[in-house]
Amino acid sequence: MDKYYMGVDLGSVSTNFVLVDENNNLHYKKYMRTQGKPIDILKIGIGDIEREIGEGNILGVGVTGSGRYLADIIIGSDIVKNEITSHAVAALDFIPEVRTIIEIGGQDSKIIILRDRIVVDFAMNTVCAAGTGSFLDRQAIRLGVKIEDFGELAIKSQNSVRIAGRCAVFAESDMIHKQQLGHNQSDIAKGLCEALVRNYLNNVGKGKDIQSPIIFQGGVAANIGIKKAFEEFLGKEIFVPENYDVMGAIGVAILAKEEVKKKGRTNFKGTSIHKIDYMVNGFECNGCSNVCEIIEIKEDGKILARYGDKCGKWSNIKENEDSKLA
Repeated sequence: MDKYYMGVDLGSVSTNFVLVDENNNLHYKKYMRTQGKPIDILKIGIGDIEREIGEGNILGVGVTGSGRYLADIIIGSDIVKNEITSHAVAALDFIPEVRTIIEIGGQDSKIIILRDRIVVDFAMNTVCAAGTGSFLDRQAIRLGVKIEDFGELAIKSQNSVRIAGRCAVFAESDMIHKQQLGHNQSDIAKGLCEALVRNYLNNVGKGKDIQSPIIFQGGVAANIGIKKAFEEFLGKEIFVPENYDVMGAIGVAILAKEEVKKKGRTNFKGTSIHKIDYMVNGFECNGCSNVCEIIEIKEDGKILARYGDKCGKWSNIKENEDSKLA
């Protein structure tokens, strides 16, 4: 039976699971909506992997994404890395000479600048919806077009319509106005793609030295209208990896492989964790004026972890209990 390294990218909107082999080849990937239930989604995802490849065939695990610390507690990972590092590692595996990474997902976007295989600069947008995939999803619905067909529609345009892209609210009202004026759908679709790209370059990419090779990853990379708009604005070729949608998970799986080889063992709790019952409780600490909200996770009635406190009062209790048991 083949052995794999698992990467988990736990985000607020989606959770990605991947399995890579010794040569970083992808053998399994799964995209799931997090739906505000990260522990349940982790259990379902791990259960699916157990049914797919059986128990005991995972040599190591890495976690990334906004929920990476929670994923680490539940799964028992070998490495916990931020999204910037994880995306950079996956991109370097795809094109070792990469110098710029454009990453646009459903709810956020980021740019990563690399020189000599090292991240030297980055920026993120987690505020403005006009620079993310959710913006295009909404406008596709208004146009009566499937989001999968949006890019194809945009590249058919011979004369794009300029749409205000600085703000999602203004862009939406401007698009409706252009529809009322009688502009055709393909011109409006191209205008929306250009609006998103302008927003990205003016906000996330502002002041950044965007050099080739450029890799485009994240869910929005599937939209060929956006890819073409970037190429037109930048005057440079844009490369889209085959597994553009799970690059963060792939990157952290590669890092997990390197970490396990270094230390000679894994912290992974095993695929049977999908059978465990977890309880999550939240409470406020009134020990000082910070009034921290503490999250407590129990595994089959036993306290697995506490976090959320600024001073370590509650999380240290758990660490001290563990050291007594060791």
